Amino acid sequence: MAKIKICGLSRAADIAAVNRTMPDYAGFVFAESRRAVSAEAARGLKAMLDPAIKAVGVFANEPIINVARLYADGVIGVVQLHGGEGSEYISELKRLCGCPVIRAVPVCDSPPVVGPSDADYILFDSAQKFRGMAGGAFDWGLLSGCGSAPFFLAGGLTSVNVIDAIRKTDPYCVDVSGGVETDGAKDARKIQKFIETVRGNGL
Repeated sequence: MAKIKICGLSRAADIAAVNRTMPDYAGFVFAESRRAVSAEAARGLKAMLDPAIKAVGVFANEPIINVARLYADGVIGVVQLHGGEGSEYISELKRLCGCPVIRAVPVCDSPPVVGPSDADYILFDSAQKFRGMAGGAFDWGLLSGCGSAPFFLAGGLTSVNVIDAIRKTDPYCVDVSGGVETDGAKDARKIQKFIETVRGNGL
Protein backbone atom coordinates (compact mmCIF):
# COMPACT_ATOMS: atom_id res chain seq x y z
CA MET A 1 0.00 0.00 0.00
CA ALA A 2 1.32 3.45 -0.88
CA LYS A 3 2.31 5.60 2.05
CA ILE A 4 0.79 9.07 2.40
CA LYS A 5 2.34 12.47 3.07
CA ILE A 6 0.28 15.56 3.87
CA CYS A 7 2.51 18.57 3.24
CA GLY A 8 2.38 22.25 4.10
CA LEU A 9 1.00 22.05 7.63
CA SER A 10 1.04 25.44 9.29
CA ARG A 11 -1.75 25.62 11.89
CA ALA A 12 -2.78 23.77 15.02
CA ALA A 13 -5.96 22.77 13.18
CA ASP A 14 -3.81 21.09 10.50
CA ILE A 15 -2.05 19.02 13.15
CA ALA A 16 -5.38 18.02 14.70
CA ALA A 17 -6.60 16.87 11.27
CA VAL A 18 -3.59 14.65 10.59
CA ASN A 19 -3.58 13.28 14.13
CA ARG A 20 -7.13 12.05 13.50
CA THR A 21 -6.33 10.47 10.13
CA MET A 22 -2.71 9.34 10.69
CA PRO A 23 -0.85 9.75 7.38
CA ASP A 24 2.67 8.31 7.33
CA TYR A 25 4.37 11.70 6.87
CA ALA A 26 3.57 15.33 7.66
CA GLY A 27 5.46 18.13 5.94
CA PHE A 28 6.61 21.49 7.32
CA VAL A 29 7.75 23.92 4.62
CA PHE A 30 10.78 26.07 5.42
CA ALA A 31 11.39 27.11 1.80
CA GLU A 32 9.80 30.23 0.33
CA SER A 33 6.10 29.48 0.08
CA ARG A 34 2.74 30.75 1.27
CA ARG A 35 2.74 27.62 3.45
CA ALA A 36 6.15 28.37 5.00
CA VAL A 37 6.59 28.20 8.76
CA SER A 38 9.36 29.51 10.98
CA ALA A 39 11.58 27.20 12.99
CA GLU A 40 9.82 28.39 16.16
CA ALA A 41 6.36 27.73 14.74
CA ALA A 42 7.43 24.29 13.51
CA ARG A 43 8.65 23.37 16.99
CA GLY A 44 5.22 24.16 18.40
CA LEU A 45 3.46 22.21 15.67
CA LYS A 46 5.77 19.22 16.02
CA ALA A 47 5.10 19.12 19.77
CA MET A 48 1.41 18.56 18.95
CA LEU A 49 2.02 15.99 16.19
CA ASP A 50 1.40 12.31 16.92
CA PRO A 51 4.89 10.78 17.27
CA ALA A 52 3.93 7.93 14.92
CA ILE A 53 3.77 10.44 12.04
CA LYS A 54 7.19 11.26 10.56
CA ALA A 55 7.83 15.01 10.29
CA VAL A 56 9.45 16.11 7.04
CA GLY A 57 11.21 19.46 6.64
CA VAL A 58 11.01 20.96 3.13
CA PHE A 59 13.96 23.19 2.20
CA ALA A 60 15.46 24.94 -0.81
CA ASN A 61 19.14 25.92 -0.66
CA GLU A 62 19.06 26.25 3.12
CA PRO A 63 22.42 26.37 4.94
CA ILE A 64 23.18 22.86 6.13
CA ILE A 65 23.68 23.94 9.73
CA ASN A 66 20.09 25.22 9.93
CA VAL A 67 18.69 21.95 8.60
CA ALA A 68 20.88 19.87 10.90
CA ARG A 69 19.81 21.93 13.91
CA LEU A 70 16.12 21.30 13.26
CA TYR A 71 16.86 17.59 12.97
CA ALA A 72 18.98 17.55 16.14
CA ASP A 73 16.21 19.37 18.02
CA GLY A 74 13.69 16.73 16.97
CA VAL A 75 11.55 19.13 14.94
CA ILE A 76 11.98 17.06 11.79
CA GLY A 77 12.99 13.47 11.13
CA VAL A 78 13.28 13.55 7.34
CA VAL A 79 14.70 16.22 5.01
CA GLN A 80 13.20 17.10 1.61
CA LEU A 81 15.30 19.22 -0.76
CA HIS A 82 13.82 21.37 -3.52
CA GLY A 83 16.74 23.61 -4.44
CA GLY A 84 20.03 23.13 -6.23
CA GLU A 85 21.52 20.93 -3.52
CA GLY A 86 24.02 18.49 -5.02
CA SER A 87 25.69 15.30 -3.86
CA GLU A 88 28.20 17.15 -1.67
CA TYR A 89 25.42 18.92 0.20
CA ILE A 90 23.49 15.70 0.75
CA SER A 91 26.60 13.78 1.83
CA GLU A 92 27.54 16.46 4.35
CA LEU A 93 24.01 16.66 5.69
CA LYS A 94 23.88 12.90 6.19
CA ARG A 95 27.30 12.98 7.82
CA LEU A 96 26.11 15.57 10.32
CA CYS A 97 22.79 14.00 11.27
CA GLY A 98 22.26 10.75 9.40
CA CYS A 99 18.73 11.75 8.43
CA PRO A 100 16.79 10.24 5.52
CA VAL A 101 16.84 12.62 2.54
CA ILE A 102 14.26 13.12 -0.21
CA ARG A 103 15.48 14.97 -3.30
CA ALA A 104 12.82 16.62 -5.46
CA VAL A 105 13.08 16.27 -9.25
CA PRO A 106 10.93 18.45 -11.53
CA VAL A 107 8.85 16.84 -14.27
CA CYS A 108 7.69 18.86 -17.27
CA ASP A 109 6.92 17.41 -20.69
CA SER A 110 9.71 14.85 -21.01
CA PRO A 111 11.01 12.01 -18.82
CA PRO A 112 12.87 13.46 -15.82
CA VAL A 113 16.62 13.06 -15.53
CA VAL A 114 17.56 11.39 -12.27
CA GLY A 115 21.31 11.50 -11.81
CA PRO A 116 23.46 9.82 -9.14
CA SER A 117 22.53 10.92 -5.65
CA ASP A 118 23.07 10.06 -2.00
CA ALA A 119 19.40 10.78 -1.34
CA ASP A 120 17.29 7.96 0.05
CA TYR A 121 14.25 8.85 -2.06
CA ILE A 122 13.35 10.87 -5.12
CA LEU A 123 10.22 13.02 -5.20
CA PHE A 124 8.75 13.64 -8.63
CA ASP A 125 6.84 16.92 -8.71
CA SER A 126 5.41 19.25 -11.31
CA ALA A 127 8.05 21.54 -12.81
CA GLN A 128 5.67 24.44 -12.22
CA LYS A 129 6.37 24.19 -8.49
CA PHE A 130 10.04 24.88 -9.14
CA ARG A 131 9.09 28.09 -10.97
CA GLY A 132 7.01 29.41 -8.10
CA MET A 133 3.66 28.58 -9.73
CA ALA A 134 0.84 26.34 -8.64
CA GLY A 135 1.73 22.79 -9.61
CA GLY A 136 -0.78 20.61 -11.42
CA ALA A 137 -0.62 16.94 -12.27
CA PHE A 138 1.92 16.00 -14.93
CA ASP A 139 1.86 13.09 -17.38
CA TRP A 140 2.53 10.13 -15.10
CA GLY A 141 3.55 8.05 -18.11
CA LEU A 142 6.79 10.04 -18.19
CA LEU A 143 7.97 8.08 -15.14
CA SER A 144 7.82 4.69 -16.86
CA GLY A 145 11.54 4.59 -17.59
CA CYS A 146 12.79 6.03 -14.33
CA GLY A 147 13.80 2.78 -12.69
CA SER A 148 12.41 0.87 -9.75
CA ALA A 149 13.82 2.88 -6.84
CA PRO A 150 11.18 3.94 -4.27
CA PHE A 151 9.88 7.44 -4.93
CA PHE A 152 7.37 10.00 -3.71
CA LEU A 153 4.79 11.26 -6.20
CA ALA A 154 3.49 14.83 -5.95
CA GLY A 155 1.89 17.41 -8.18
CA GLY A 156 -1.83 18.03 -8.45
CA LEU A 157 -2.96 14.95 -6.54
CA THR A 158 -6.49 14.87 -5.12
CA SER A 159 -8.86 12.21 -3.83
CA VAL A 160 -10.30 12.10 -7.35
CA ASN A 161 -7.11 11.21 -9.25
CA VAL A 162 -4.84 9.60 -6.66
CA ILE A 163 -5.91 6.01 -7.31
CA ASP A 164 -5.25 6.41 -11.03
CA ALA A 165 -1.85 7.93 -10.21
CA ILE A 166 -0.92 5.02 -7.94
CA ARG A 167 -1.99 2.42 -10.47
CA LYS A 168 0.04 4.06 -13.23
CA THR A 169 3.24 4.80 -11.29
CA ASP A 170 3.37 2.50 -8.21
CA PRO A 171 4.96 5.11 -5.92
CA TYR A 172 6.37 4.46 -2.48
CA CYS A 173 4.39 7.46 -1.20
CA VAL A 174 1.83 9.94 -2.51
CA ASP A 175 2.41 13.55 -1.44
CA VAL A 176 -0.44 16.06 -1.34
CA SER A 177 -0.76 19.68 -0.26
CA GLY A 178 -3.03 21.90 -2.35
CA GLY A 179 -5.27 18.95 -3.17
CA VAL A 180 -6.48 18.85 0.45
CA GLU A 181 -7.04 22.58 0.81
CA THR A 182 -10.03 24.91 0.55
CA ASP A 183 -9.37 28.60 -0.04
CA GLY A 184 -5.67 28.12 0.66
CA ALA A 185 -6.06 26.36 4.02
CA LYS A 186 -5.93 22.68 4.89
CA ASP A 187 -9.39 21.14 4.92
CA ALA A 188 -9.84 18.34 7.46
CA ARG A 189 -12.60 16.69 5.40
CA LYS A 190 -10.44 16.65 2.27
CA ILE A 191 -7.52 15.20 4.22
CA GLN A 192 -9.76 12.45 5.54
CA LYS A 193 -11.22 11.76 2.09
CA PHE A 194 -7.76 11.56 0.49
CA ILE A 195 -6.46 9.12 3.09
CA GLU A 196 -9.61 7.00 3.06
CA THR A 197 -9.45 6.82 -0.75
CA VAL A 198 -5.88 5.52 -0.78
CA ARG A 199 -6.24 3.11 2.10
CA GLY A 200 -9.75 2.02 1.23
CA ASN A 201 -8.57 0.85 -2.19
CA GLY A 202 -5.65 -1.05 -0.68
CA LEU A 203 -3.19 0.68 -3.01
